[in-house]
Amino acid sequence: MNKPSRSFAKPLRDLLGKVVGETFTRQGFASAELVTRWTEIVGAEIAAHSEPVKIQWPRVSPSLPSPASGGGLGRGRPPGTLVLRVEGPAAVEVQHLTNVICERVNRFLGWRAIERVALRQAPLRHAVRKSAVPPDAAAAARIAASMPEIADEDLKQALARLGAAVKRG
Repeated sequence: MNKPSRSFAKPLRDLLGKVVGETFTRQGFASAELVTRWTEIVGAEIAAHSEPVKIQWPRVSPSLPSPASGGGLGRGRPPGTLVLRVEGPAAVEVQHLTNVICERVNRFLGWRAIERVALRQAPLRHAVRKSAVPPDAAAAARIAASMPEIADEDLKQALARLGAAVKRG
């Protein structure tokens, strides 16, 4: 008699990895890391006002592999155009930094993948952050009073504020 096979839960990355990967490939990204590590690639100042939308690759003969399909790492293929979504007021500043952006993206990818940057003015899709609510002063004072062994007063107050914020959340 055969026992029914036991099913185990699959990690979410296994289930969504293929779907997300296909979406990035349709947008011309050879790797999802260009989007997920955007801040590391271009720096916090540029990333605060921009986000990558897609890479537009020039049409070439069918005999050359597509970098988006992972073929050939782009060797022998003309570089593409990185399309960025940029907040309206910061567009001029980002436009002046397009050479820096191209250099940093190409350095990250390891080959001359991007030749130019095209800007699209639109609001960024970053998650709206809630403003930080200060911790309860009375709770922080109670927690600070419970730590007489800490001699550094600044450290004690910082730990007390952290403890009050953790208890509140």
